[in-house]
Amino acid sequence: MAEVFALVAAFCFALAATLQQKGALGMGAKLHGVKGFLQLVKELWWLAGTLVLLLGYLFQAIALDNGQLAIVQPLLVTTIVFALPLGYFLTNQEVNRLEVGAAGLVVLGLAVFTIFGQENTGRDNAPSWEWAIALAAFGLLAAALVFLGFRGDLARKAALLGASAGVLYALSASMWKPVGDTLSSSGLEGVLSSWEFYAFVAAGLGGFVVQQLSLATGHLASSVATVSVCNPLVSIVIGIIILEETLSPPTWHKVVAYAGLGVALWGAILITGATEGPKEAKLSESEPVPEPAVAT
Repeated sequence: MAEVFALVAAFCFALAATLQQKGALGMGAKLHGVKGFLQLVKELWWLAGTLVLLLGYLFQAIALDNGQLAIVQPLLVTTIVFALPLGYFLTNQEVNRLEVGAAGLVVLGLAVFTIFGQENTGRDNAPSWEWAIALAAFGLLAAALVFLGFRGDLARKAALLGASAGVLYALSASMWKPVGDTLSSSGLEGVLSSWEFYAFVAAGLGGFVVQQLSLATGHLASSVATVSVCNPLVSIVIGIIILEETLSPPTWHKVVAYAGLGVALWGAILITGATEGPKEAKLSESEPVPEPAVAT
């Protein structure tokens, strides 16, 4: 059941990213500070994408409540598979043969991971000091990726900012495990008085903002692919180290499952390198992205 909700969440995230890009395309130079985001909020396509994104978060939360972090999050790699046709039809993205073949690798690898990667035991919470170390380490990594992302062309910016958003989304998803545990045991009052809830919100909002900057470059596939790669990788590390999650024996099942996941991530990385952005935006690095028509 958790796997089904994870796949539905992945489709919602792909549709949300495409719709948000449709609203944000051409505003890359303007998405700085509060004023820039207030302008973006006026875009009806972006607002529609944000509503779909919230729906995706709901399905993801249900999946995480019913399954392990290290199992649910890798399935979100299918976001990039859904994003390719959506980007082609909604934002005029180029989709070449390499991307189609790479998407096939993603599907094949995740099918193997799902069949052989049956979850074992784990825990929903951990000592505060362990969470603090994870938040600090991956928070610094996300900040470094943002810093590097603003030092390159549009494709590099899309990829590195997308990677940063993926790290932050993974932190947010990870923090939902203790938040959900607190919600079950202490109710809403207990959640609002826990620091984990505010860390969950902060990481999610941070990922959301950084992803908008990534989408504004016009390179949808690069942006979504790096989100889709970094999110499960960070989630698996946290799931194994912090939440003590493992796959069920025998050992060869675990080996095959992680090999399948490796194939899926490799496919997502290939998509990152293959994409050229929207058809009409074969721009030089120095040219601004053209202004889109405002949705009415």
